[in-house]
Amino acid sequence: MTHHADSPPTAPPPARERGEPSTGAPGVGRLIGLDLARGLAVFGMYAVHVGPAPSQGGVIGFLMELAQGRSSALFAVLAGFAVALITGRRRPKTGLAGRQAVAKVVIRAVILLVLGTALTMTGTPVVPILAFYGLFFLLVLPLYRLGAKPLAMIAAGWALVGPQLLYLLKPVVGGREFPTVGQADGIVSLLFTGGYPALTWVPFVIAGMAVARFDLAATAVRIRLALTGVALAVTGYGGSWLALRLVPGAAEAIREAAGGPGVPSMPSMSSASPGSDGIFGDTSAGMLVASPHSEATLSIVGHTGVAILVITACLAAMDAFPRLRRLAKPVIAVGSMSLTAYVYHIVAIWLLDTEELAVPPLYVLLGFIASVTVLATLWSRFFQRGPLEWLMGRATGIARRIR
Repeated sequence: MTHHADSPPTAPPPARERGEPSTGAPGVGRLIGLDLARGLAVFGMYAVHVGPAPSQGGVIGFLMELAQGRSSALFAVLAGFAVALITGRRRPKTGLAGRQAVAKVVIRAVILLVLGTALTMTGTPVVPILAFYGLFFLLVLPLYRLGAKPLAMIAAGWALVGPQLLYLLKPVVGGREFPTVGQADGIVSLLFTGGYPALTWVPFVIAGMAVARFDLAATAVRIRLALTGVALAVTGYGGSWLALRLVPGAAEAIREAAGGPGVPSMPSMSSASPGSDGIFGDTSAGMLVASPHSEATLSIVGHTGVAILVITACLAAMDAFPRLRRLAKPVIAVGSMSLTAYVYHIVAIWLLDTEELAVPPLYVLLGFIASVTVLATLWSRFFQRGPLEWLMGRATGIARRIR
């Protein structure tokens, strides 16, 4: 159940413990900053899918570049919050409550797998994240009783091993070839060859679970998280920048794989987007690149740092500036129903065939953002949950029958 910025701080009922698209806080019901972060992630995904190309340069090009890969990484980190909320954010549930929480996550995962597969089969030029999202939920579920430190260690270890393992498995799983548009090719795609392969994306979710374990209302905790985010971003992007200049032949190999001049350090999506062959190419030097969707360790580290920074900044801003909270209410409304907003834009891309529209991409993007913001704001005035969020809540309510 979604409570808005001006809602009274009532005790949260069980129905609030849902992971999509909102996260709650003990006692007061909502961490509004998380809905703001979700709203920004939604807009970032819109920018990637219907916005102008980053190559156009200028401020617009920079913002489009910033959204590439990082928006979906933020979504994945927030998925970790979702799992932590459902299963007990600060203190994992046990006994009957624990069994019911596990069932809720499983039901949610199955629905997302089905919904994501259906969206994939529409044949849009977008690779929907929802089916992958569902698999992520299932893969991290065994970790739900762990504390922040072990979760962070597992996330770091997975980020270190997963990309290398994916690279070694290329010959077995058919290389880094993505499925053709509209093709839903099952578990191989979800684990290895799809736009968001679990082997390299699950660390984002586990990192989100780790962050959710902290007392996010404490200023000192937020400062430490912000510093951690900066350190991860500098390590990921800075490490890639250095590696491509210090490792002999790496930059040249990446240029050949990317099919263009220049050394990718904070690279564009042109050679690393879902639906292409990925920056791995046929060279191990791809493991040094921090491009969006490069699936390399440094990319995961850098994107995780950015996601933690965004989440921390949103939480702090909503607490420190009440006026900003009022101004941000439309974005918060979108974030509070991010599943609905995400499905809305995939369906709109399918119905409008946006690639064929004789309208500049910037105007298409602004139209998408304006329409979903207006719809979410109006809906939130009358309902506490988005339509798909309400249906998800009804479906996961079956878990209460477990005894």
